[in-house]
Amino acid sequence: MDVGLLLEYGWVLIVLIGLEGVLAADNALVMAIMVKHLDPQKRKKALFYGLGGAFVFRFGSLFIISFLVDIWQVQAIGAIYLLFLSLNHIAKKFLLSDRKEKDKENQKSEEGPGFWTTVLKVELADIAFAVDSILAAVALALTLPHTTLPKIGGMDGGQFLVILTGGIVGLIIMRFAANYFVKLLHRKPGLETAAFVIVGWVGVKLAIYTLAHPNLGILAEDFPKEPAWKITFWGVLVAIALGGWFLSSEREEDDREDENEDTLVEENEEANDF
Repeated sequence: MDVGLLLEYGWVLIVLIGLEGVLAADNALVMAIMVKHLDPQKRKKALFYGLGGAFVFRFGSLFIISFLVDIWQVQAIGAIYLLFLSLNHIAKKFLLSDRKEKDKENQKSEEGPGFWTTVLKVELADIAFAVDSILAAVALALTLPHTTLPKIGGMDGGQFLVILTGGIVGLIIMRFAANYFVKLLHRKPGLETAAFVIVGWVGVKLAIYTLAHPNLGILAEDFPKEPAWKITFWGVLVAIALGGWFLSSEREEDDREDENEDTLVEENEEANDF
């Protein structure tokens, strides 16, 4: 494997790790909030099951997608889903903020579901998180040059390893570093929005890849691998990331809600000690 190929794979892996970090922190926080109504012992059990489910569903999704990745209909569904995920988050963030606050107030006055119902909800959330993570990773890795490694499913071995590494890193972040990333998101709230804009942009990349599929032929088959498109894609992605960092206003972390969320994620991290 030549140096240029290693650099390209290394760059994609770095970007994937950063994206996994933000998404894993967001996922860990959602899981922690879902179980917060349970007593401490049951909460730890539910989070323990949730982390186990995250492991199973993430790697299960990877192996399933590796066999379906060459089917253009699957690529199209993945692109649409990533675009929907991005637009849905942005709409909720900026257009439905008042409704979200009312929902929070209503939730405070309602008693939470039982233990096994909560576990089921956590596992369903795990499935959604796994699909989000793997689809984004697949879209980033698909246009990487092929390696001499044997294929796994319908995917080049090198591409598969990049996605697998990103998935492992996401789980490690969810287990050990989620609290740090949540604090970072509290301090720089624009990073979360930037991450979901990147997810949408990755969805555009997957759509381009789909349109260039030989069975569709809407775009030239080599278009996704052309230097002009690659430079455009990575240039926009870096601009979004930098914009999310530098345009995000600093926010103090002594807010009571932030403290509560930090406590929840710390309990999430302690789940494996059960």
